[in-house]
Amino acid sequence: MEILQKFIELQTKKRLRFLFFTFLLLACAVIGKLFHVQIIKHELLKGRAEENWDIEIPFGGMRGNIIDRNRALIVGNELAPTLYFMPAQNPEFEEVAKVLASILKVDEEGLIEKLAKKEYMIKIAPEGKNITKQQADEITKLQIPGLYTGVDFIRHYPHKDMLARLLGFTGYDGKGLAGIEYAYDEILNGTGDRIRLYTDAKGIPLPHVDDGFKSGNTGSSVELTIDLRIQKVVERELKQAMEKYEADQALAIALNPKTGEILSLSSFPTFDPNDYQEVDQKIYNRNLPVWMTFEPGSTFKIITLAAGIEEGLVDLYEDEFHDPGYVRVANARLRCWKREGHGQQTFLEVVENSCNPGFVSIGQRLGGEKLSKYIKDFGFGTSTESGIAGESKGILFSKDAFGPVEQATTSFGQGISVTPIQQVQAVAAAINGGNLYKPYIVKEIVDDKGKTKQTFQPELKKQVLREETSAKVREALESVVANGSGRSAFTDGLRIGGKTGTAQKVVDGVYKDGEYIVSFIGFAPADDPEVLVYVAIDNPKNSVQFGGVIAAPIVGRIIEEIAPFVGITKREKQLEKDYRWGDELTHRVPDLTGMTREKIRTQLYAYQIEWHGDGEKVKYQMPAVDTLMNVDDIIHVYTD
Repeated sequence: MEILQKFIELQTKKRLRFLFFTFLLLACAVIGKLFHVQIIKHELLKGRAEENWDIEIPFGGMRGNIIDRNRALIVGNELAPTLYFMPAQNPEFEEVAKVLASILKVDEEGLIEKLAKKEYMIKIAPEGKNITKQQADEITKLQIPGLYTGVDFIRHYPHKDMLARLLGFTGYDGKGLAGIEYAYDEILNGTGDRIRLYTDAKGIPLPHVDDGFKSGNTGSSVELTIDLRIQKVVERELKQAMEKYEADQALAIALNPKTGEILSLSSFPTFDPNDYQEVDQKIYNRNLPVWMTFEPGSTFKIITLAAGIEEGLVDLYEDEFHDPGYVRVANARLRCWKREGHGQQTFLEVVENSCNPGFVSIGQRLGGEKLSKYIKDFGFGTSTESGIAGESKGILFSKDAFGPVEQATTSFGQGISVTPIQQVQAVAAAINGGNLYKPYIVKEIVDDKGKTKQTFQPELKKQVLREETSAKVREALESVVANGSGRSAFTDGLRIGGKTGTAQKVVDGVYKDGEYIVSFIGFAPADDPEVLVYVAIDNPKNSVQFGGVIAAPIVGRIIEEIAPFVGITKREKQLEKDYRWGDELTHRVPDLTGMTREKIRTQLYAYQIEWHGDGEKVKYQMPAVDTLMNVDDIIHVYTD
């Protein structure tokens, strides 16, 4: 018995020891698990739990800015709050709707229907989307349970309707719908921040969990080749022309002919991008400088001239042409704009006078095949690939339809249809040394830290002329402005060259009687072009419908005002403007510095002079020496 009892006690102790160690191991395992869960896996498990508890109130994504070549703001963002409602936190949705309807000035019944939905969170849109800051402040003060204010943004246009047809606009959801906003939507679009609210299954906030915040990313900015300083000048001039001539439409392009960078692009009428729904969609869907096609008229003669000189078929000074006022081609009689004709002229005078029969002669010397080749080499008939949405290709005669008459009319810009941007691309090549550059509108893509992500460089397509030919074309076009049909664009010291254009409008294949598109394409300075400006006015009224009368002076004023922005300084060896009957009489300002009152009285009595100061000798004067001024203008002289 004693042995049995000892055996039982020994077994009992072993079991107790086993149970103790088992309990100890289990306790250690529990403690280890708790440590693993609460310390090591804490953040992971907390995150998973929060995902089950949280409700996110989104902030609108901050779109990237659109800026000009000097990084001046063109399009930015403006704060626009949006309302969200959680029905589980406030069953009195009818009272909420009543209060909101009063503040937002919207239909109460529509709000009740929206707030009564069986959803976890309701975005009150469009009634409560993009509300004003004042409305948001008023709603916040009421502290309505279950009603939250999220942050959204709308596009901000500090320059109102400027560049609207190029820029386009964004829609209800902040996505780009037209223009640059559409073409570069993926680049501009940002991901919004989010506030995280933690609630139970019924939507009741959890008191022991702090609300969270998730950061989004701002979209990248698009830097355009546009110069806002130039754009302001161009749009002011077009707006004035629209009003003065009661025109149907107007457009303009300013371009750096050495690179293809578009410095200004304008279409009228324009619109407010924030109220695009209020205008005809034809306005915001048609960016006229790249979309509109029409007969170019005499501005196209630059291409015919360049081809003729390049092929050695025309000598501007030695070759002569007699213009009786018309030319017969096949069975057609093609008239010059001057019915009685220009008579005997050199080919430089043919260019100055924009003589149609003279250009028919150049086209005939070239022949149909070579003329067609040059037209295509200069980029007509195909897209310029500018990257601007909605670009057209224009219309040229097919090879089979390009007979003698079509060849003749094409030589002076009639019967074909081109876009303004094709015109600008081609003329830039004709004057820049013969290099055909692709026009482009985007200069850089910049991230939200200001770091450049992508850069766009000038792209040379081909060389279409020799430099010698280009120099002769510039020389001829400068003479057009000094002595020919473009004299209204003449600006002293800037050496502007250019060509007028007047084309009868074609609608549905029929010429419209009495309606014309008048244009002028000009550049400066003629010895080293820095800027090219094209302006076209559609169906102007209250004036003689000629490009030299209406469009040329507009281009002259634009170039004169933007000259400092593109680095143009006063040039030497300028052709003097040829005086014609009706022109204002002008003279060059003499140098009066150092002269005495007595000498000026006796020798310069013909000038109107206004004295400033009591001294006897002139210290300085205005205008400056050699400035061109009207005979009735006053010279101001300043003494010691």
